[in-house]
Amino acid sequence: MCTGVRFSDESQNMYFGRNLDWSVGYGQKVVITPRGYKYKSAFLGEMANSPALIGMGIIAENVPLYFDCANEHGLAIAGLNFPGYADYAKEAVDGKTNVAAYEFPLWVALNFTSVDEVEKVLPEVAIVAKPINDQYPVSELHWLIGDAKRSIVVEYTASGMEIFKNDVDILTNQPGYGWHKENLRNYMNLFPQMPKEVKWDKAKMTAFGSGSLMRGLPGGFYSTDRFIRVAYLNTHYPVQSDEVSNVSRLFHTLTGVAMIDGAAAMADGQFEKTVYTGGYSTATQTYYYNTYEDPAIKSVALQDYELDSDKLITA
Repeated sequence: MCTGVRFSDESQNMYFGRNLDWSVGYGQKVVITPRGYKYKSAFLGEMANSPALIGMGIIAENVPLYFDCANEHGLAIAGLNFPGYADYAKEAVDGKTNVAAYEFPLWVALNFTSVDEVEKVLPEVAIVAKPINDQYPVSELHWLIGDAKRSIVVEYTASGMEIFKNDVDILTNQPGYGWHKENLRNYMNLFPQMPKEVKWDKAKMTAFGSGSLMRGLPGGFYSTDRFIRVAYLNTHYPVQSDEVSNVSRLFHTLTGVAMIDGAAAMADGQFEKTVYTGGYSTATQTYYYNTYEDPAIKSVALQDYELDSDKLITA
């Protein structure tokens, strides 16, 4: 499964990241799409003269299939697993802007600079269940889209296009965002503060230590548990001011919901683990990541590459 998170620092720079959880990796790499890259959309024709993008993904048919990415304007998107709920259009829909499911993150990051812009056009968009080729079937996903001000969740279900204002700035997996947000109300009792002394008649009681008002916070890897936990962690983490502290915040928050090999098996018997954690800083236009095998955080700065090229770049 997966977890995504967004927050801004004191200067309104966005930090946007995610865990990708699965039993194996996909050969993913950091992929940079330069401004000169020409992309032929499945339904919309050729797109050119775009902003530069950076994120984690694979390349197929000379197309970057981004798991998550951000553009140089500061708009970011991540696709998270949503099986049993995602229900894309079976074919192109007349009168709609048709976007193939595999290209949705690329289409968003190439064409828009803010969440406001994306949200305005999404009601007229149809996401179509068209694979890029026979090797890669259509993935059932929903998406977290964020900028320096806010984020939204996009789900394409049997009800069509659904857009949710995301005031907790996080996302996990199924069920839908609306259910998760309503379920948060079951955890209104959680607080990070140390409780005061309590008296029961003549008996005086104090907490054993910190965390006593967190009792009831779910600790499992189930998507509903991770939603509550990462919402709590992201909401209560103190706002930071510098790049190092904010990158530390991003990775510590996502480590709080990272999956450990051997702890949770999928239907096929394979164990899920956090294959990689990745995130983007708009302050420095840098993508940071680590992997399950190597927890050391690595960085790839967008400005270190030739961004006016027409060739995809891997780092």
